[in-house]
Amino acid sequence: MSDFEYANAPESPAIANIASNYGLFIGGKFVQPKKGKSFNTINPATEEVLSKIGYADKSDIDAAVKSARSAYLKVWSKMPAKERGKYLYRIARIMQERAREFAVVETLDNGKPIRESRDTDVPLAAAHFFYHAGWADKLEFAGFGSKPKSLGVVGQVIPWNFPLLMLAWKIAPALAAGNTVVLKPAETTPLTALLFAEVCQQAGLPEGVVNIVTGDGVTGAALVNHPDINKIAFTGSTEVGKSIARAISGSKKTATLELGGKAANIVFDDAAIDEAVEGIVNGIFFNQGHVCCAGSRLILQENVAEEVLDKLKKRMSLIRVGDPMDKNTDLGAINSKEQLNKINEISNAGDKEGANRWSPELKLPSKGFWFPPTIFTGVTQSHRIAREEIFGPVLSVLTFRTPAEAIEKANNTMYGLSAGIWSDKGSKVLWAAKQLKAGVIWSNTFNKFDPASPFGGYKESGWGREGGRHGLSGYLTAEAKVNK
Repeated sequence: MSDFEYANAPESPAIANIASNYGLFIGGKFVQPKKGKSFNTINPATEEVLSKIGYADKSDIDAAVKSARSAYLKVWSKMPAKERGKYLYRIARIMQERAREFAVVETLDNGKPIRESRDTDVPLAAAHFFYHAGWADKLEFAGFGSKPKSLGVVGQVIPWNFPLLMLAWKIAPALAAGNTVVLKPAETTPLTALLFAEVCQQAGLPEGVVNIVTGDGVTGAALVNHPDINKIAFTGSTEVGKSIARAISGSKKTATLELGGKAANIVFDDAAIDEAVEGIVNGIFFNQGHVCCAGSRLILQENVAEEVLDKLKKRMSLIRVGDPMDKNTDLGAINSKEQLNKINEISNAGDKEGANRWSPELKLPSKGFWFPPTIFTGVTQSHRIAREEIFGPVLSVLTFRTPAEAIEKANNTMYGLSAGIWSDKGSKVLWAAKQLKAGVIWSNTFNKFDPASPFGGYKESGWGREGGRHGLSGYLTAEAKVNK
């Protein structure tokens, strides 16, 4: 069969009604920051300014927390649980109705392919609200005691890699458990959170139940350190997670921290190779590798390593890099210049340390932030590219001879968020899963998520779980939990 080219299939940005500037969402209304400061959010594929975003300082955080506390005491905590559930159902339905709009805004602000925003991020975000809506009036049957109680006001800080999905992961269980929320989206990707604020208005959510404050790390620190916050939920880097843990250590605040990862994707010699290659590609190149649980370390059994790498390179040559708004694009733009610099720095360290870099031949766009799909072979466990989280489309390849060696190499990391196992023998998969120190382990697949399944890590990948019944427990009082 001869090669063929895909015709351009761009999604129209016209459906995205992005305002020229946004305030903060406090008390059910958009308000201007008290000091009037703002910053730009840009399209990473073109470097064009999308909108000016309000910058929240301590006084704005204080107003948001007061709004959330008032809504908690006067309305949300007193509302029958089934009524709270109705609001979550309404939010989920509106997100589905506005799915195309959300997908376009997410892609413009984040740089990920529209196909991923449309087919993964938005549907999963709505699914989390549907799922948690069902739990709202059933918490007493979830194993948390006969009368589980909400915590109060929850401060939530989310990352830029899955802006809408991480919002849903955090807001949905918090509201279902009866808490109110002050959420800070990432500085580079605030737009879908602000669009979600419009959904809260459209759903008639009581004022102050959800508050969204935008800004940078200083804004996030003010939220974490506010004395009237009962819980912090954070997804992001291990370094920031450690600083949050230190900040709240002397307080009564609880926390859920979902941090970095350096996942091992182990391919045994009895694996279905073609299927494994697709899983490898999905594991590291999905969302430009901007995934905490990305399979960034490929650990191959020696006797199939050459075959896997040959097929992997052929498959990588078919990855379409370019305009994220094109429905045929597989790999979009890196989210920011800062992140691109980090990817380049660690990749250059791989070159200096003697690893062998390979990327398919392709022409990257002249504007925006771009990095080609890349693999490094000849990697040892001491290489930076095998130890540090790159958070980009870069794969390090190691080999092993025995299953025990594979496990040793997989566990030789400070992280413990996820792992993948490829084998046609169920007994081998179960044996390996028991040995691996990771919170989420996929068998003959990778990067699959479900609202009913808990997600979280071990070691420096954080503590606590999000999703499923386990995720709900983090938003309820410890005294109420009798079955752990």
